[in-house]
Amino acid sequence: MADVPDIRIGTAEREQALDLLGRHFAAGRLTVDEFDTRSAVVTSAVTRNELAPVFADLPAATPSAASADNADAKVGRGFDPDWGGRIMAVIPILAVILFFVTGTWLWFLAIPLAGALLFGADRERKRDRKRDRDSD
Repeated sequence: MADVPDIRIGTAEREQALDLLGRHFAAGRLTVDEFDTRSAVVTSAVTRNELAPVFADLPAATPSAASADNADAKVGRGFDPDWGGRIMAVIPILAVILFFVTGTWLWFLAIPLAGALLFGADRERKRDRKRDRDSD
């Protein structure tokens, strides 16, 4: 039933199609105007048949190839908690409590300091992961 072109699609399929379209744009296969036009078609698509013309002249003709790649990546990923985000969510609360306990505003300086310590190298790690993913 997955091969039926007139089957209705949902938000997840539209997002996968937009992600694949974004990859083609990032690879230089589409101009800004083409990307905008095709994105509008994808967001208004109701059936799979409406998505086919958007990818007809691009190397990966359907967004289902991207969804298969995403499914494979999710299976191998496992549990990956975001400890930095959890710690960062607690820091402002802790700063407010310490402000009222000690009476000094200097505790609020811990908020940007914690952000810099927790996420300062995050941009570099994301760049390295993207480079490794692109080389595969």
